[in-house]
Order: sequence, then structure tokens, then C-alpha cells
Amino acid sequence: MAAVTLIGSPVSPYVRKVLAACAIKGLEVELDPISPMYGNDDFERISPLRRVPVWIEGDLVLCDSSVIVQYIEETRPGPSLWPADPARRAKARWLEEFADTRLFDVLGWRLFFQIALKPRFFGTEADPEVVEKARDVELPQILDYLESQMPETGFLFGELSMADLSVAPAFLNARAVQINVDPERWPRLAAWLERMNEQTPLGPLNKLARNLMRTPLAAHRDRLTEFGLAPASRSWMGEAARRGPMTPQ
Repeated sequence: MAAVTLIGSPVSPYVRKVLAACAIKGLEVELDPISPMYGNDDFERISPLRRVPVWIEGDLVLCDSSVIVQYIEETRPGPSLWPADPARRAKARWLEEFADTRLFDVLGWRLFFQIALKPRFFGTEADPEVVEKARDVELPQILDYLESQMPETGFLFGELSMADLSVAPAFLNARAVQINVDPERWPRLAAWLERMNEQTPLGPLNKLARNLMRTPLAAHRDRLTEFGLAPASRSWMGEAARRGPMTPQ
């Protein structure tokens, strides 16, 4: 098979999700760690929503983390990324969908983007009404649901699967803006997040993401080798931030 380039910064939960899947499969990729908001015109041509990750393998270009993970599962040997039982696999896919949509909408767009990225990239302050509603109303409802899905020990479906690796990553971004899971109110969820960070490939990727959050964008490529990742031979990085068609105001 052709060499693989993955476009997207590990600060993105979706990029860490794909990198964790690659780690489980023993698959090496070259990484261009750009923020999608700084993608150039070439990036927009291959990612019309201006989102990451983007997977490039020869002439094949894939967008969307769930599409990419399914492609990895179907084309690479190694441990399965999904439960073997059809009913459990279907439930795992639902949790992936929930994480990709509702969970990230609140943790990613309404909290991390508003508090951290909007001021940094676009020079505008967070909308306090959006942040307050997300933090005080929407997020507790999500955490109540996730708490009901959590096992007392281990992972969501026994063995580590994409359900775990889809739900967990965005919580790192939330912690970066001081949004934490109260272990007294949501004890199973808090314990599971700790296991995810300590016992899975997500842990080192979270460490890299925290490092990149403190590093200027132009220096992100230089940090990759410190964490065992190879930088791509070219970059799709542009010079100025711009919104995609689905980026919030």
C-alpha cells in the first residue's frame, strides 16, 4: 500500500481518535499537524468543510474521522477496532456517532472553541451566553447519559474499542479550558477517563496535544518527533485563519 499522510493537529480530538486507531493497528503515518482554520487553498480543495483529519493514501483522499477509522478497519490487519458481537458493535457505533456530534458540539464548539480558539484565531471574545448554557445546562445532561453507559471497570465493551476512543478525546480539550468531570457526581465516567489516559494509546497522544496547546502553530511540526511521530513531507498550512462553512461565529 502507498504511504499515508494524515492532515490535522493532534489538538483535534478527531485526529487523536484516528492516530489511536493507527497505533492499535501498528500503522505508521506521516502527520501534517495543522489547524484546519489555517489550512491553505489546497487544503480546502481536499477538505471542503475545512475540517480535520484528512487521510491521503496515493490517489485516495478521505475526510471525517469515522470514515477513516472504518477504512482502516477494513484494510489493515491487527486487533479489531470494534466489538465482535453485532449488537454490541452497533451500540459502539452509536456512541461514536454521539461523540462525533452532540458531545463535540458542546465540549468542542461551545466550550473549547469559544473560550480558547475564538479569541486566539479570530480576535473575538467568547459568547458568555453560549458558554454558560453549554457548561451549566447542556454538558451535565450529556455527562448524566455517559455515566449511565460506563462500566465499573475496564472499557465500554470489555476490550478497548472505537467507542472508547471516540468518546474520550474531547474531554482533554474541555480540561484545557477548566471544564472538568466531577468524580463525585459522575464517578464511573471520571474513573473511565483516567483509565483511558493511563492504559490506552490515547494517553501519549493527549500528552502531545497538551504540549501543542502551549506551542506556537509554526513550531508544531518540530514537536512531532519528540513523541515518535513523523512529520509529513509537505504542509497544507496557510498564513491566516479563516472559518469553514460550518465553523461557528
